[in-house]
Amino acid sequence: MNVGWTQVALAGVWGGLVAVERKAFLQAMFSRPLVAATVMGLLLNDVTSGLFTGMLLELFHLGTANLGASLPDNDTLSATATSAAAATMAAATGAGSTPALWSLAVLLFVGMGRIGLRVDRVLERYSGRLARKALASAEAGQLTLAMQQNLWGMWPHFVLFGAMTASCALLGFFLGPLLERMPLPLLRGLAWAYPAMASVAAALAAQGSHARRAAVYASVGAAVVTVVVVLCTLKGRL
Repeated sequence: MNVGWTQVALAGVWGGLVAVERKAFLQAMFSRPLVAATVMGLLLNDVTSGLFTGMLLELFHLGTANLGASLPDNDTLSATATSAAAATMAAATGAGSTPALWSLAVLLFVGMGRIGLRVDRVLERYSGRLARKALASAEAGQLTLAMQQNLWGMWPHFVLFGAMTASCALLGFFLGPLLERMPLPLLRGLAWAYPAMASVAAALAAQGSHARRAAVYASVGAAVVTVVVVLCTLKGRL
């Protein structure tokens, strides 16, 4: 098995950049799961895996927001880790991107969002201390020092989240050969699990909107997503 170290490095760099963009810089929505995962797929030469995992995770995390001291799961890490692993798994198998592969990647790596939340809580305390120091430096007229202290507050996000994303990409290369050894019925089950998960994610997104007819929107969204994904799957077999 050949490990694509360039792909692992690219995954780490992109994972680190969107982690910084999510918290401290620009905040132009590049860190949203759909965008972060699709660009990850583009960087790793597997846009399909990035797009389909990103679409599912965007729906799954849609509506989450910071409420006071309550932080949601880190949807950005969940997306970059899952899409990076899916792309490297596909590269390792050589069979291309498949719904079974997307399902397996989501099931294995969606939990990275919870790990990212714990890391966020630790970094919030670190960044808060640096922000207070930077404010004191600015008030004392030491603007260069204040700028440096603000930059130091960004680096841990880039390094830690980049390293976690790169680790997931590396793990994908080792999981790829195992996927090829799975029984055919299990692979078929994983393939059909993708539209099922997508329909549930669509229902959660509609329910999270708190609209007056959220239940109706949830049912319609789940049905539409299921039909579209099933049609795409059947079309790919023809």
